[in-house]
Amino acid sequence: MSQFRIAPSILSADFARLGDEVRNVIAAGADVIHFDVMDNHYVPNLTMGPMFCQAIRPHTTAPIDVHLMVKPVDNLAAAFAKAGADIITFHPEASDHIDRTLGLIKDAGCKAGLVLNPATPLSFLDHVMDKLDMVLLMSVNPGFGGQKFIPQTLAKVRAVRQRIDEYTAQHGGEIWLEVDGGIKVDNIAEVAAAGADTFVAGSAIYGQPDYKAVIDAMRAELARVQRA
Repeated sequence: MSQFRIAPSILSADFARLGDEVRNVIAAGADVIHFDVMDNHYVPNLTMGPMFCQAIRPHTTAPIDVHLMVKPVDNLAAAFAKAGADIITFHPEASDHIDRTLGLIKDAGCKAGLVLNPATPLSFLDHVMDKLDMVLLMSVNPGFGGQKFIPQTLAKVRAVRQRIDEYTAQHGGEIWLEVDGGIKVDNIAEVAAAGADTFVAGSAIYGQPDYKAVIDAMRAELARVQRA
């Protein structure tokens, strides 16, 4: 796999200086800004709405990757597309019509994807691969930052990587495989070796005083996987 992407989650950033935090983490070598949206319904927490996305959009040209942990999905997906999101993912359990929601996101000019929780079956991918630009696998149960990586996720990563490779080999295109939850320097290589190409890290980056040092260490681990 020739390209790996690191996507710091601003859920762990200092909200009092969010523009600085976005600029600083990109300057430190990150590729994508990951944006966690929680509604206190689908998950037991409440975070950021479209106005936050609109506020940080002028601070970076990097892709903004919006993960919707909300129910219902469609209205907020449209609002985030208007606010400047580049990628919007949602949980299939939160949509009444998964294919329609994916189409709505893509019609709004964004890339679209599904998010699978640790116990969510892969069968949700079966009939919508043609509309997917990303599959996001949760390696923790969604709702809070700072949780520990669930090791059983590695088998799921391998299974989704096989599905993506088989689909793109036959039909072309590109589908990112992102993993979110408990990613850190110590385990990023193992997750990459299983097949992930995009890595969400919140407290592992924003919880450290030197963002560049952490991202550089992650890159070194990923480079080791590329040489293997």
